[in-house]
Amino acid sequence: MTKPIVAIVGRPNVGKSTIFNRIVGERISIVEDVPGVTRDRIYSPAEWLNHEFNLIDTGGIDIGDEPFLEQIRQQAEIAMDEADVIIFLVNGREGVTAADEQVAKILYRTKKPVVLGVNKIDNPDMQNMIYDFYSLGFGEPFPISGSHGLGLGDLLDEVVRSFPETEEERIEDDVIRFSLIGRPNVGKSSLTNVFLGEERVIVSDIAGTTRDAIDSDFVHDDQKYKVIDTAGMRKKGKVYESTEKYSVLRALRAIERSDVVLVVLNGEEGIREQDKRIAGYAHDAGRGVIIVVNKWDAVEKDEKTMNRMTEEIRKNFQFLDYAPIVFVSAKTKQRVLAILETVNMVSENHALRIQSSILNEVIEDAVTRNPAPSDKGRKLRIYYMTQVQVKPPTFVVFVNDPEIMHFSYERFLQNKLREAFGFEGTPIRLITRKRS
Repeated sequence: MTKPIVAIVGRPNVGKSTIFNRIVGERISIVEDVPGVTRDRIYSPAEWLNHEFNLIDTGGIDIGDEPFLEQIRQQAEIAMDEADVIIFLVNGREGVTAADEQVAKILYRTKKPVVLGVNKIDNPDMQNMIYDFYSLGFGEPFPISGSHGLGLGDLLDEVVRSFPETEEERIEDDVIRFSLIGRPNVGKSSLTNVFLGEERVIVSDIAGTTRDAIDSDFVHDDQKYKVIDTAGMRKKGKVYESTEKYSVLRALRAIERSDVVLVVLNGEEGIREQDKRIAGYAHDAGRGVIIVVNKWDAVEKDEKTMNRMTEEIRKNFQFLDYAPIVFVSAKTKQRVLAILETVNMVSENHALRIQSSILNEVIEDAVTRNPAPSDKGRKLRIYYMTQVQVKPPTFVVFVNDPEIMHFSYERFLQNKLREAFGFEGTPIRLITRKRS
């Protein structure tokens, strides 16, 4: 089920980033053990009262040297397009400003729910400062304090009440669901059309011509597929050209609904930071991943070009060391349909379940050959492992003390699982617990 998107909108210096960090809590400080994941994020998963959602930090958007009010307008318009619910944040100590009114005028035009948060109300004596904000026309203002964490519960109660009603999507077991994600103009729509065998998705050289995520069903070699073409930029113009980060938001919903994700790169242009950022979301979501280098026909090549590109990808995407790499051309259709063979393999590995007895034979052999190192005089003892989930394969390893399980030894165990069972194309999750 797709998570709702919530955007925090407001003029500078009202505390957007502080509120963002308060809401997402510790999740914002997650550190990936494997180098190569770009953590310059404009969104983070968040949760309130068992409601999961993705929170956008518009304060992190760089819109160049545009004038002050123009930046505000652009950020608000992007949030209007992308979010299901908007938190409109104002500074209670400064009262209603012309810039607040400017944002309000923009938000009037949307049919999205808007929840008004009045920040910097740090104690009960300041409550009377919120009443002027009724004039903005968004109903009851919610007094909050980002620095002290006050009032956020009432604000978030209203946010989750405003979430759109969701319909449970019927999942067919015999259908492999895959999506294509990547920067604008890497050829996602062209690849989709080759899979479908028809011009069902608009293709253009102009970046951002796909307006919405499109689901298309097709059959190849008796296997049913659902391909989800990620929505591109919704509007043409400077605002979207200068905020390319936002293409990741259109990838989020597609990733969450996929078994396998194709991370599409432009072979002509090489690797960009945005490519790593987008790929990181598929990795974090635990989906099967295939790296697809498109437009390979347009690259001047010698006998070492493919090897050099492969090395460059492995260097930049170290967190996707499990992902197969495929070189294709949507224009000439070269090797495009062969991607589906890889999709089948990755989908199977993503759903692979290992019998506990076989699993523990592998782990026992691994520990015998390479015993866990001691930490502060204490030796880690591994008792047994069991698989608790698929999509992605998730294992619980029971030990005497989880605190002395070093991440490097976790990586060793993961590598042994890959050596024994393959798992090509899928991440592996390892959870350490104390044996009771």
